[in-house]
Amino acid sequence: MTGKTKTINDLEAFIKTVYSLESIEEIRSKIEGNKDILGGQEYFVDKILGSRSVERARYYLERLLDSLSAVKTNGINDINLNRWNDYDDIITDSLWNFEKRDRSGTHLGWYWGNFVPQIPRQLILRYTKKGDWILDPFMGSGTTLIECKIQGRNGLGVDLNGDVVSKASERISLQKGIEPASVKALVADSTISDFSSMVEDSSFNGFQLAILHPPYHDIIKFSGDSRDLSNKNSVEDFLESMRAVIRNSKKALKTNGIMAIVIGDKFNDSKLEPLGFMTMNAAMEEGLMLKSIVVKNFDSTRGKRNQEKLWRYRAFSGGFYVFKHEYILILQNTARNALRRT
Repeated sequence: MTGKTKTINDLEAFIKTVYSLESIEEIRSKIEGNKDILGGQEYFVDKILGSRSVERARYYLERLLDSLSAVKTNGINDINLNRWNDYDDIITDSLWNFEKRDRSGTHLGWYWGNFVPQIPRQLILRYTKKGDWILDPFMGSGTTLIECKIQGRNGLGVDLNGDVVSKASERISLQKGIEPASVKALVADSTISDFSSMVEDSSFNGFQLAILHPPYHDIIKFSGDSRDLSNKNSVEDFLESMRAVIRNSKKALKTNGIMAIVIGDKFNDSKLEPLGFMTMNAAMEEGLMLKSIVVKNFDSTRGKRNQEKLWRYRAFSGGFYVFKHEYILILQNTARNALRRT
């Protein structure tokens, strides 16, 4: 048997085959030659290889077999740690390279400034369980809420722009999910909104995950609304409003819930303005604990599309490097929040 075994049935059959062997040498040889299919079971592998008798090896094979039907999680997601080697689709590295935007389901790249669906998907799978609630205070085209429906999570999305919310709601409603999910898209101001009061569910006890993808200040103007973070007169004004959204989102998070902020930097008058790190510092000053910084690639935006040579010239001329990355800041709410409803 070669390669990784991807189903419990295949692995069970392999273990039973090893169990039937009559000598300790045969058992050791079989295990040693197939370590790749026993990924994540190093404890049992070592015990079996260290056994001096068939009876002792079979004892650990029985325990290994029992572990396959047992589910072990870390309490914040549905990942079975006894089968951790089966989750090839979930990224654990801090550098995310996506070749192209996922267009499965009802995802469409119609909204200027939306992020790729792979970002909320990875965050949802890592930091929530089925049935958990997810908050998106900068909903835009509804990418996060579409992923909520796909992954069987409940979601609340908020945006200032009523026309955008209306169009996003159409796309969200068309998305089918394998499991039931309650998803709401509302027009509201995330700097002052009481997110918890917007959830009309008696079982709601807080958001497990908040995904914030704000404007990168004034790089793209999203509306004519003065409350829009893309219309703030200065970086300082942007950060003040961003801090308000972070504070409101934190209030609605469960204790130990996760806030993920997707943000990039900008240039202004040949000077780099590190919005990512400024926002990270603001979030930490609001009492959130930094867990990870993920760097995600991007190759082209609408503003730079078909202008690669121009931007390369500008880089030479101005002495800077063209942005090809943005940050995903992973923060945790360690405060004990009391859920309040109005």
